[in-house]
Amino acid sequence: MILEIADIRIPPGKQDEFDAAIQQAIETVASKATGFRGFKVNKGVESPERYILMIYWDTLENHTVDFRQGPLFPQWRAIIGPYFAAPPVVEHFTLVAKSA
Repeated sequence: MILEIADIRIPPGKQDEFDAAIQQAIETVASKATGFRGFKVNKGVESPERYILMIYWDTLENHTVDFRQGPLFPQWRAIIGPYFAAPPVVEHFTLVAKSA
């Protein structure tokens, strides 16, 4: 399993709108992607314009090829892209250890 982490920054004062938009984008678009296994979204306490989006994928290619290069990605960006203050920083991780 692959963990995608996206560090997202939005303009000040747009948190409520973005909260709704990211939920909509996940429920109506990303959740339909091949290999999508789940997600978490966290909002910064000290920096409320900063969000950390975590999406679990079966494989790296499910995100980088199937989703990013497929028909769902433009729909995804149309919903959340207008809120980006800067392009998100996205990286992928594999599990090394976890709690029981």
